[in-house]
Amino acid sequence: MIARWLLELLLFFIVARLVWRFLAGLIDGLTPEGPRAPNAKSATLARDPVCGTFVVPGRALTIGDGPQKLYFCSEKCRNEFRSRGLGSGAARR
Repeated sequence: MIARWLLELLLFFIVARLVWRFLAGLIDGLTPEGPRAPNAKSATLARDPVCGTFVVPGRALTIGDGPQKLYFCSEKCRNEFRSRGLGSGAARR
């Protein structure tokens, strides 16, 4: 008897949560501003020109300065880029 009551309570909680999340998403999608932005800060990513991997610029290996700066995911990609004769400038970490 108690087990059945607990299972019904659990089922009610799950259904109520599903309905609540559905309605919240529906309301969020219907607002003129669109969906709310997530709470977490987003990071700007740069694409490695050799393998196409996206990297965080602050942690990536680089070639060049200013607007000509290129970002690489690894030493291997940076060396391959240089071996193609495309890279010039100082390399930094």
